[in-house]
Amino acid sequence: MRKNIKVTEGIFPMPVLMIATYNEDGSVNVMNAAWGTMLERDQVMLNLTETHKTVQNIKERKAFTVSIADSKHVKEADYFGVVSGNDTPDKFAKSGLSYSKSENVDAPIINEFPICLECEFIEYGECGVIGKVVNVSADESVMNGDNVDISKVSAIAFDPYTHGYYKVTERVGNAFKDGFELK
Repeated sequence: MRKNIKVTEGIFPMPVLMIATYNEDGSVNVMNAAWGTMLERDQVMLNLTETHKTVQNIKERKAFTVSIADSKHVKEADYFGVVSGNDTPDKFAKSGLSYSKSENVDAPIINEFPICLECEFIEYGECGVIGKVVNVSADESVMNGDNVDISKVSAIAFDPYTHGYYKVTERVGNAFKDGFELK
């Protein structure tokens, strides 16, 4: 039997994305965004309102990075979601994390997060920010040869039903292969 429940952001898992920009003074700003996805193979879409300091920075700098949050940095990732850059301009410094300047876009790469998409700003529209991915980098610790090993990333996902974070680690099947068994 099924039970009707309250309407919420009901798709699980939702990614925990760290969106990083530079503020007008050159300091680093990071926000936690669960409403983001790939729009095309080389484009990201982030459903963010213009009131976010991050969106203001993206429009000004024409660039941003998107990092995949991991289980080692749940507290920092959550902090970036509960504290606004509009109210706490030095929130990145308070996190204790470090960054490197991207060689490809005018935005910071947060060193502690294992995967980073470096993006050029395309536009802001009804659905939020759209950016073109110009480079993807991964820490060598999460690589298996030339490929990212997701089990090493320990990416976290947001649970919109209970507001929890869950670690994504175990491979349970093979895409574009397992379904052929039913043919």
